Amino acid sequence: MKKTLIPVLALMLLGTGCNILDKDPLTTIAPANFFKNADDAEASITAVYDVLQFTGAYGQDMNVVGEMPSDNCTTTNNDVNAMERIIWTPTTSQVNNVFRDMYIGINRANAVIKYVPGVDMPAERRDQILGEARFLRALFYFNLVRLYGGVSMRLEPVESNAQEVVSVARATPEQVYAQIVDDLGQAENLVATSQGTLNGTRVNKPTVNALQAKVYLTMRQWSDAATAANKVITSNVASLMATPKALYPPENKGESIFEVQFAGTADGGFLLPDLVLPAPPASYSFQKFNIPTLFRTGTSAQPTDLTSVVDTLNDLRWKYVGTTDAGRDHVSYVDSKRSGNDRGPFVYKWTSTPVQPFNSADNYYLLRLADVYLMFAEASNEQNGPNADALGRLNSIRTRAGLPALTLANLGTKAAFRNEVDKQRRLELAFEGERWFDLLRYARHNQAEANAHAVTALTIIQQQKGTADANFLLFPIPQSELNNNVNTQQNPGF
Repeated sequence: MKKTLIPVLALMLLGTGCNILDKDPLTTIAPANFFKNADDAEASITAVYDVLQFTGAYGQDMNVVGEMPSDNCTTTNNDVNAMERIIWTPTTSQVNNVFRDMYIGINRANAVIKYVPGVDMPAERRDQILGEARFLRALFYFNLVRLYGGVSMRLEPVESNAQEVVSVARATPEQVYAQIVDDLGQAENLVATSQGTLNGTRVNKPTVNALQAKVYLTMRQWSDAATAANKVITSNVASLMATPKALYPPENKGESIFEVQFAGTADGGFLLPDLVLPAPPASYSFQKFNIPTLFRTGTSAQPTDLTSVVDTLNDLRWKYVGTTDAGRDHVSYVDSKRSGNDRGPFVYKWTSTPVQPFNSADNYYLLRLADVYLMFAEASNEQNGPNADALGRLNSIRTRAGLPALTLANLGTKAAFRNEVDKQRRLELAFEGERWFDLLRYARHNQAEANAHAVTALTIIQQQKGTADANFLLFPIPQSELNNNVNTQQNPGF
């Protein structure tokens, strides 16, 4: 009998433990003897949050796939080399891990959505749990559709390994996005505006609105994106930190809208600091991700190198640790020349020394207010052209970084304003798993509006492969899914 990619419900909660909630996830679950009371409902939603820590989610690979193919990062680490060189295949580890773990999360969310309505518990709390499950399912499907295109839409928990249950044909991208929009709309109606001290750790209305803005921006629905982003801004649930450095390490600070929580233990630790920092302070010394200063040949700068767009003198998001002027409040990278494998500047956003190797207690920003400001500026400019509201949000990010405010005279055209937003998104959100997804958005935008963005995912694909092969705007469907699901098909080019 073939193994199913999605665990049956009886095994649905196997995996690492999550310490963000009061209720620990159970290790086994069966619909016949679970979902009996409020504690069971709490455990079930904890299990959905738990997936965010998984290797194929934000414990590692969602950041790898969000940054490594882009022009932000380089590495000689063989484990992620396929991502940087854009030579992924149906058996590449990240291709498999992300697909697998997103569907584990979807399956867990599906169980909550199916069974929690029948639990005897306070209606307000039940609605909150259901809204959180809808949000998380939307997030998991959003990651899948951006990376793989149309995928199988499973909206019920998989409780059998029968082929008619496991083998689900692929939906179109439009159908997947429609489901995402529907889930987020329902989540917005179900969750609370604020969860007090749990803001940033649990889903509330601004969390939903922030993801709505990102989804609508990806769909190029500018008005809806601007409206959703503005809801977050006017909710006053979050506020910008005074300096870039104050953002780090992430620990549910005032700018946070939603973070993946890590405890720094074997069952709740974060791998990313070990991947981006040379040792010390990262716990293991091995080939890391760093900021490319030379092209793959080692002889010439990349045309879109990060160092070519940053103001290294004034931008507070940029730093050489130990060589900057005394008193300057910088954050972004540390310079290491330990070996030929880790020369150059490194990311310096996650600096805690892990208690255990590969188990940092630093959290991971999934949504924060600066991102929302820039999404609003982008959507508002695309809808209405340069305007005072969009400029105000853009300037908030620039001035916080130590850069001078711009005027509409500086950015008088939609194209000029767009280029500045693109630049600030790259600098502000560097190494937070956003760059490749932005480049994918820009490539789709250019397909609808020629030359809208100067640099897109196709630019990087051209640099790495010698041809702008649009097939590599997507990952292949993993070979394991093709083996298990007789009704699915591979993406073109793989």
